[in-house]
Amino acid sequence: MHNYFNYFTEIEEHFQRRRGTLLLLSTLDWALIETWKEAGIPLEAVLRGIDTAFDSYERRPSKTRKVNSLAFCSQEVLAAAEEIKEAAVGSKRDKDNSDTGLAAEEVSAYLTKNAALFRVAELEGVAEQAAREAADSLLSISDDLKKKLSPRLHLEDLERRLTVLEEKLQAALLTSTPEKELFIIRADADRQIAPYRGKMNAPQIDQLHKQFLHKRLLERYGLPRLSLFYM
Repeated sequence: MHNYFNYFTEIEEHFQRRRGTLLLLSTLDWALIETWKEAGIPLEAVLRGIDTAFDSYERRPSKTRKVNSLAFCSQEVLAAAEEIKEAAVGSKRDKDNSDTGLAAEEVSAYLTKNAALFRVAELEGVAEQAAREAADSLLSISDDLKKKLSPRLHLEDLERRLTVLEEKLQAALLTSTPEKELFIIRADADRQIAPYRGKMNAPQIDQLHKQFLHKRLLERYGLPRLSLFYM
């Protein structure tokens, strides 16, 4: 893949192609992609798993219901990831960032845009403070990128910093959001995940719940994701 950080877009477009019709991914779908990304599942494994799931579905004599969620493909994605892992024992992904397709100017602009969104967000208390601190950090990182003469970016280090910022913000949002709203979001996650529980183990379901809640809270307050995967 030309740009490793196109992970989300590549998966969305491949799923839509195999389904045959345009279907916007749900909060559950995006949360599931996030769990795959955090688990280090290669893009190749996800695409292969989607193909395997749809190939199996298309061989069914009766197709009374459409495939409406990526969760339908979760078992096959994990199986493909294991196959790729076994086939690549001893090998390591090339860490040369020159093939990521990301330039310092692009990343700097992305960080500056997100900082602006954090500054205008309507938050209170610890969430407001966390957003303000995140905005300051993003602008500081952006300035550092502009000052560097080398075009090569240490994207893995940057991604780790962005993950830390997002985790701190998430903790603040959980503290600031009323208990009743958190209950509603969790109940919604339970309803959406229920049909696919047989395809996921307990740790995967717990992680999916976490990502679902995280995404919903960001949507509620109009806040962006920070990961470079969302560029």
